[in-house]
Amino acid sequence: MSVLKKTDEPQQGREAPPSRLGRGLAALIGDVDTEKQAIERARSQRRLPIEFLRANPRNPRKSFADEDLGDLAASIREKGIMQPILVRPTPEDATRFEIIAGERRWRAAQRAGLHEVPVVVLAVDDREALEIAIIENVQRSDLNPLEEAEGYQRLIEEFSYSQAQLADVIGKSRSHVANTIRLLKLPETVRAYVTDGKLSAGHARTLVTHEDPERAARAIIETGLNVREAEALTRKADAPGRNRTAPKPAPDKDADTRALEKQLADTLGLSVDIRHKADGTGEIRVRYKTLEQLEAVTGRLAR
Repeated sequence: MSVLKKTDEPQQGREAPPSRLGRGLAALIGDVDTEKQAIERARSQRRLPIEFLRANPRNPRKSFADEDLGDLAASIREKGIMQPILVRPTPEDATRFEIIAGERRWRAAQRAGLHEVPVVVLAVDDREALEIAIIENVQRSDLNPLEEAEGYQRLIEEFSYSQAQLADVIGKSRSHVANTIRLLKLPETVRAYVTDGKLSAGHARTLVTHEDPERAARAIIETGLNVREAEALTRKADAPGRNRTAPKPAPDKDADTRALEKQLADTLGLSVDIRHKADGTGEIRVRYKTLEQLEAVTGRLAR
């Protein structure tokens, strides 16, 4: 049996940081293809009876729209499967294979009446298989936001990733990973709206800190609010109420303090507030609105 071995495998163990698989896997699944890589992939490719493959229960993608499968099946009947399915041998039977990436193609191929499908066989463990499945689906935009979030959370819980390590592996920013995982805090009803496509990921992120996300979600859907309008709705809900203590007005600042605030604000690109006390002590407050802004300012301070 021909098995494609992965090179430069990371050491196994909880303490070893995950390797950056994104670009190498991108070549494997077709997003990046040098001539040498294309030749290697063609050599490792083979055809297997469609019944020799089985779905992966750990696949982050759970939803397969019937209409989309029908469209893909029609394309496969006309042109065949253009991209091989990534598989690995099953532990109980080396002649049977578990799908790592490409379950949608496999399902559509069954509808199209194919008897064999092109595959690339990989020798990978559970962690690497999950990495590949997530990367392949994310790069193709095949996952809905909650499936993506659940995949990230599984890597964190089962394989002890930090968010920074995970961001490096999948080729996304840490803020993207953090914001995506935060969607799992939403109530089940709101998450169902996201899965059904009634709410976008941008809409859903505005609801994570809302005091009543279900009510706000219904309002967004019923009135057709865009993301910016949804953010305004959340800010309004978070505004100080009648029973909250109003903040004390800031004391007047001298011209030198205001000039220093402006200088720092121009340098950082963020709002800066200097609180200077009579005894010579004080504090500097830098306000940010997104995790990207926080990362930018911490990077500047570290340098």
